[in-house]
Amino acid sequence: MSSQISQKHPKGLYVLFFAEMWERFSYYGMRAILLLFLLDNIKGGMGMSAAEGTAIYGLYTASVYLLTLPGGWLADNILGQKKAIWYGGIVIMLGHIILAVPAGSAIFFLGLSTVAVGTGLLKPNISSIVGELYPEGGARRDAAFSIFYMGINLGSFLGIAIVGYLGEKVNWHMGFGAAAIGMLLGLIVFRYGSATHLKGLGEVPSAREASEEAVAPVSGSSKMLGYGLIALLVVFLVVLQSTGTINMTTAQGLAQGAGIIIVSISAAYFLFILIAGGLTRVEKYRVGVLIILFLAIALFWAGYEQAGTSLQIFAERHTQRMIGGWEVPSSWFQNFQPTFVLIFAPVLASLWISLSSKNRNPSIPVKFAMGLILLGLSFFVMVAASNIAVKGELASPFFLTFTYFLHTIGELCVSPVGLSSYTKLAPKRYVSQLMGIWFVGASLGNLIAGLFAGGFDESNILQMPALFNQVAIITTIFGLILLVFWKPIKGWMGGIH
Repeated sequence: MSSQISQKHPKGLYVLFFAEMWERFSYYGMRAILLLFLLDNIKGGMGMSAAEGTAIYGLYTASVYLLTLPGGWLADNILGQKKAIWYGGIVIMLGHIILAVPAGSAIFFLGLSTVAVGTGLLKPNISSIVGELYPEGGARRDAAFSIFYMGINLGSFLGIAIVGYLGEKVNWHMGFGAAAIGMLLGLIVFRYGSATHLKGLGEVPSAREASEEAVAPVSGSSKMLGYGLIALLVVFLVVLQSTGTINMTTAQGLAQGAGIIIVSISAAYFLFILIAGGLTRVEKYRVGVLIILFLAIALFWAGYEQAGTSLQIFAERHTQRMIGGWEVPSSWFQNFQPTFVLIFAPVLASLWISLSSKNRNPSIPVKFAMGLILLGLSFFVMVAASNIAVKGELASPFFLTFTYFLHTIGELCVSPVGLSSYTKLAPKRYVSQLMGIWFVGASLGNLIAGLFAGGFDESNILQMPALFNQVAIITTIFGLILLVFWKPIKGWMGGIH
C-alpha cells in the first residue's frame, strides 16, 4: 500500500507532511492548555476571568494567522519559501522555550508573541510548496492537500494528548516545554529532507520569478494607496478609542480593535490587488472568488475554533469526564477533531477523486456550503447539551463527540479544498501573500471565537443555549446562500476546478 502511495505522490510531500506534523504538535499542544492555564487560579495559572482569558486566547490565535500575511510577503519578495519555513520554525521553538520558563506574565506574553511571529512566517509558505509539487493541478493536488492535512491532524492529536496531559496533570510549563521539543523535531525533518526531495522548490522569491517573466511591477501610486488605507485605519481606531466605543486598555477591547484591524487590512489588501495589482480580467474574477471563500472560511473558523474556547469551557465545567476513578483531562476532548480527520480524510480524498473521474465532483462553493451547513448542525447539538447543563447536570460526553464529528466532516469539505483552491486561483506573483490572506480569514474566525466565548462565564450559564443557537443559525444560513449561488461563483473561477 505504501509503495503505491509513493508512486502517486513525490517524496517531497512526505517531507512537508512530517515537518508540518511536528510544527502542529507544538502549536495545537500548547493551544490545548493555553485557555486552561489562563483561567487556572489553583495550580499556578494566570487566574483570569472567562471574558479576559478567552479574549487573550482569541488575540493570540488570531495573531498567529494574521502574521501569515507579512510572512507570505517576506517569502515572496526576500527569503523564498524554504528559508521562511526554516527561520519561522526556529523562532517558534524559541517562543515555546520562553513559555516553559515560569517567570511571570511579562515573559509569558513575550513567549506567546514569539510563537505567533514564527508561525506567521512558517505557516503559509509550507502550504505553498505543497502546491508547487503539483503544477498540473486537478484532483491529484486536492488529494495531496488532504494527505498533507492528515499530517496536520496527526501532529494535533499527538500534541493535545501529550502536551495536554503534561500541562493538566503534571505542570503547565512542562507542557509548554514539550511543545518546544516537537518544533525541534520538525526543524530536523525539514532541514535534512528538503535538501534531497525539495530541490528547486521555494528557493527563489515568487516576485523575482514574476519580474523575470516581465510581469508589470507594482506602481508607486498603488503603494501610496496602501499607505493611505493604513493611515485611515489608524485614525479610525483612535476615534473609536476617544469616543469610548472601544476600550483598548482591556483584553476584550484589544480583541475588538484587532477585529477591526483584520477586517480593514483584508478589505484594503483585496482592493489593492484588484485596482493596482496589474491583474487580467480573468484574474480579477478569480480574486473575487477568493474574497467569497475568505468570508466563508472566516465564518467557518469562528464556529470551528470554539473547540479551544466555549467547547473547552463546556468540557471542563459541564461534561461528565469520569472513567472509573480517573478524570479524563478536559483538553483531550479537542482530540476528537484530529482523530476523526485521520479516519475520514482518506475516505473523502478517495471520494473526490472517484467523483472527479465521473465528472460529478462537487464544485468548490458547493463543498464550502456543505461544510458550513454541517457546522451549523453541530451547534444545534450543543444547544441540546447546554439545555442539560443549565439544569445543573453534567452532559454526556457523546454530545461533544457528535459535535466534533460534524465539525470534522465539515472541515474536510472546506479546509483542504480551500488550501488547494487558493494555490490554484491566486495569481502566481501573489500566491504566498494570498495564502497569507487565507490564514488571515482563519485569524478573524479565531478572534470571533475568543470574543464569543467571553459570554460563557459561570455567572452567565443560562445564556449558553441562546449563544450556541446564534452560531448554528448564522452558519447554516450562509451555507444555504452559497448553495443557491454556486453556479455563478463557479463561472468566475475561469475554468479552475
